[in-house]
Amino acid sequence: MDDRQLLRYSRHVLLDELGVEGQQRLLDSHALILGAGGLGSPVALYLASAGVGHITLVDDDTVDLTNLQRQIVHTESRVGSPKVESARAAMAAINADITISAVQQRADAALLESLLQGVDVAVDCTDNFAARQALNLACVRTGTTLVSGSAIGFDGQMAVFNPSDPASPCYACLFPPSQAVQEVRCATMGVFAPLVGIVGTLQAAEALKLLSGMGSAMVGRLLMVDVRRTEFTQIRIDRQPGCEVCGSSHPAA
Repeated sequence: MDDRQLLRYSRHVLLDELGVEGQQRLLDSHALILGAGGLGSPVALYLASAGVGHITLVDDDTVDLTNLQRQIVHTESRVGSPKVESARAAMAAINADITISAVQQRADAALLESLLQGVDVAVDCTDNFAARQALNLACVRTGTTLVSGSAIGFDGQMAVFNPSDPASPCYACLFPPSQAVQEVRCATMGVFAPLVGIVGTLQAAEALKLLSGMGSAMVGRLLMVDVRRTEFTQIRIDRQPGCEVCGSSHPAA
């Protein structure tokens, strides 16, 4: 780091758990964010402001007026623009020194597996089941740690899945791909604006801890958030030997 960077990131450097070495690891790291909406907004802004050196954004959608109630990375002036380009503009305004790759494509497992080459952590900020499963499959195949989040109504969830940890489950251990699910979207169910900020900020914190080398205590646990009652609940989640994605009888590759 040069003198300007030391000054910019000084409040991180002052933290014993992070310090110069941890901040340098952030500067040298690469994160992928799938989804530039409600959850992706705080994740993108905090990873950019914290100095993650390379951030890849993946989203095929454009900014809509209805997004602005909660998707704080976008503005009225960018309605109609690709979300990845809108988010890139906001991130670059905060930190011009980082590299931001914008991928405006609908993600599938093959594309994500290609994009994950050289990525240190993936952050799931999507709002649909198929995309979450595709990212989980790609992360298992590439051995990339996944920080997963979801939010609808007044309820949110977050978990971290580490394919390199033999004891860690993957997303499919918790929600099997073959399991019938009722798709719920903000467009039909609604979402309380600060909820995505709470869950997304927690995702950003987990990603930064992982990238800086501080580690993460969230592996093997599911955090559930209820903002109506301001309650946080954790439950233990275990790896499933018969998992369709990471189980020994169902190799992801």
